Amino acid sequence: MEYSPPPLFKQGPSALARLIFFVLLAIGLLVSDARYNTLEIVRGILGAGLYPLQRAALVPRDIFMGAADLAVTSATLRSENGKLAQKNLELSVKANDATQLAVENAHLRALLNLQSRASTDETPAEIQYDTRDPFTQKVVIGKGTQQGIQDGAPVVTEDGVIGQVTRVFPLQSEVTLLTDKDQAVPVEIARTGLRSVIYGTPKGDTLDLRFVPISADVQAGDELVTSGLDGVYPPGLPVAKVLRVDKQADTAFARVVCLPIAAVRGARQLLVLHYNVNVPPNPIEVEAAAAVKEAKENKGKKKAAPKAAAASGASGASAAVAASAASAPVAGSAAAAAKPAEKPAAPKPASAAAKHPRKAHMPKPVSSGAAR
Repeated sequence: MEYSPPPLFKQGPSALARLIFFVLLAIGLLVSDARYNTLEIVRGILGAGLYPLQRAALVPRDIFMGAADLAVTSATLRSENGKLAQKNLELSVKANDATQLAVENAHLRALLNLQSRASTDETPAEIQYDTRDPFTQKVVIGKGTQQGIQDGAPVVTEDGVIGQVTRVFPLQSEVTLLTDKDQAVPVEIARTGLRSVIYGTPKGDTLDLRFVPISADVQAGDELVTSGLDGVYPPGLPVAKVLRVDKQADTAFARVVCLPIAAVRGARQLLVLHYNVNVPPNPIEVEAAAAVKEAKENKGKKKAAPKAAAASGASGASAAVAASAASAPVAGSAAAAAKPAEKPAAPKPASAAAKHPRKAHMPKPVSSGAAR
């Protein structure tokens, strides 16, 4: 007699077979979702359905945080208010000093008959997201050509320079940060006035001040500011501070490691500068442009010379034809006028007198031979 379990305990496939099936199914779903995003819609539906439950689960946390905010004492508020008032006073003093310096600068320029070199305008912007390339230091801001952003414009914060606009779109712009390995900024040491160029590094954490002679006076802690000689960055913007100076006898230049003053990766709101330089153009570039223009004009004249010669030859031929056509009627009329004058001198035959009886009674012309 065969033993068989009752229908209640019949479980179908074995546990091992079901385990293998569900493991393969899970692996297939993971691979398909990772490569083709097949479960993106399912996740969206589940997230929308579970959102009310998540908000309900976070209600106790929100109540606790609200109570903690209400428990802030008046002493904390008073201390924060005092700090803000102190900072506002310091900023007002600095603003007054800046106004006095600006007035003095304008007076000295007028006294020396010097024109103001440049004017700077600012456009506030906010960082939207970082770029996907992990080997570059770039961010995307929410302002573009429609807001007046220009390619190459410097980008700063309240602390100093953080980068430069390298690509401009209608509504967005790409900013290359100061620490990018391909970014270079002309700077000078504020203490000594030594000018050089600072570059980013592949790691993106420090800056490299290049082309500094070993004999140059560079010390740790020196502040680097923009020189303004490139016409891109306004002069005097803080850039970096010298961290370490390595001088080796076998090299012509010292290795100067710097740190950026502004928080390059910590900034969220920033300013895009529009720097307009009022300086005359480079005479070398003007001469080169004039030479190129003159060469183009000479080339155009050489091409137009054969055409003018051909046109003049054609006009000369047409003039000759017109002259011959005009002289033909004149010659014909002259011949016609000469023929009647010759007819009376020729003796007429007798048959002509018979044909014309009126002319028979007229006296005949006497020839010169008969007169003799």
